[in-house]
Amino acid sequence: MQIETPPSEKPYEKPEGERRGLLLVNTGDGKGKSTAAFGLALRAHGRGKAVKIYQFMKVPTARFGEHRMFEQLGIPIEGLGDGFSWKSQDLERSAQLAREGWQKARAAILSSEFFLVVLDEITYPLIYGWLPLEEVLATLRERPREVHVVLTGRRCPPELIEIADTVTEMTLVKHAFQAGIPAQRGIED
Repeated sequence: MQIETPPSEKPYEKPEGERRGLLLVNTGDGKGKSTAAFGLALRAHGRGKAVKIYQFMKVPTARFGEHRMFEQLGIPIEGLGDGFSWKSQDLERSAQLAREGWQKARAAILSSEFFLVVLDEITYPLIYGWLPLEEVLATLRERPREVHVVLTGRRCPPELIEIADTVTEMTLVKHAFQAGIPAQRGIED
């Protein structure tokens, strides 16, 4: 490790542009995409802002740690799918659930009811061809000016990255699973 001298001057100029809703993307093969989006949801909720979270790959009855906590806090979170594709018994049903879920998410984005809408794991139904990319792009471009949207998932389509305001790529450096350590509740659920 190299020791650094802390900066003594602000390392950037304050932007002068207009505040507006942002389009944020968390992608990559590393951990933390959903966790970062949930952190933004907590931050917005803590400021009294309306938040809605849609999870495209989780079942509506999911009771993971985030569901339990968001329920306690009064942050609506909705599973729209039937699990990851390798767990699905019927991929056409999975595709139909994704399409129906997208209509709910689209309506929430366009309603101006929410300050922040999280589209967790939306990249999967997009790259599987279950959702029409052009419709998603059009909705994001046409959303009300004040609405922030966060999209998560691996292999984000370049077209989404192009229109996003902020893109963060989580890079896998090392993962416990590679050392034979299974997923653990409270860390990876």
